[in-house]
Amino acid sequence: MSLFLPYEKMWDMPLGGESDEKQVPHWAGNIIYGFLAAVFKVCFRYRVDGREKLRGFEGKSGVLVVSNHTSFLDVAFMYLAARPNQWIRFLGREDLFDNAKGLVGQILSRVGAFPIKRDSADRSAIKRATRMLKNKECVGILPEGTRRGKGSKDPELHSGAAFIARMGHAPILPMTVRDAERVKEKGRFFRFPKITIEYGDPLLVSDFDFLPKEERLDACTWYAMRECFALSRRCAPEEVDMRELFPASRDYAAVFAEHPVVRHTTQELVSEIERKAQQESNGGERAA
Repeated sequence: MSLFLPYEKMWDMPLGGESDEKQVPHWAGNIIYGFLAAVFKVCFRYRVDGREKLRGFEGKSGVLVVSNHTSFLDVAFMYLAARPNQWIRFLGREDLFDNAKGLVGQILSRVGAFPIKRDSADRSAIKRATRMLKNKECVGILPEGTRRGKGSKDPELHSGAAFIARMGHAPILPMTVRDAERVKEKGRFFRFPKITIEYGDPLLVSDFDFLPKEERLDACTWYAMRECFALSRRCAPEEVDMRELFPASRDYAAVFAEHPVVRHTTQELVSEIERKAQQESNGGERAA
């Protein structure tokens, strides 16, 4: 049992998936999960809806989980929703890992997180995330980059999520953490609302191949985030006003109204993955 490891080393170690390489030690992550699950269950009575949409990919494919970002607790609830069967490898702000003289970096790395430089094309982070997806791990991203309504930065849509999914040959799974923003509102004391985590339907970057090549990643991320906000607001995706949410980004509502994107289920995508794997196996046997 390793008490201390350089957290830079853990960023490149698998956590779950199918790799035979030495994994990030599980004991610390399991302790953190057990503690958080107990405390959050009592405080927030949280529940997870549609978890089978994530579980279906276990051992079959990597999956990129994306969510809208309203609270500092979003990541914790996303982590809890995947455990104990699966680990989510989160991309976190680089400056978080050096807090408390590196203790925060140890904790984050133990549960599978790794850093990304904000407002830049961080090749190291992209390569790590891509490798994890190819290893059939789960990677979690909050594409807005900052909490909505908090801080000085306005949320923006970043196409990096779709780019990583394409490079990792993985589906994108939208989700939301509903009502977490009510835990701490400006000018109010902490509250303990009931929290619901909900997964939507997966989508594929290739679903957007009908668009010009230079627009596909932006449109895919836009679509995925609209799915997240629809889950959050309990409404149809078409009812989400993305112009209001992201005034600086191009609005694709008219494009998708004219050319609806096919809806998938996890079971359907996993069946297709298994079919292709069987074909490759049969082809290899014939070649031998």
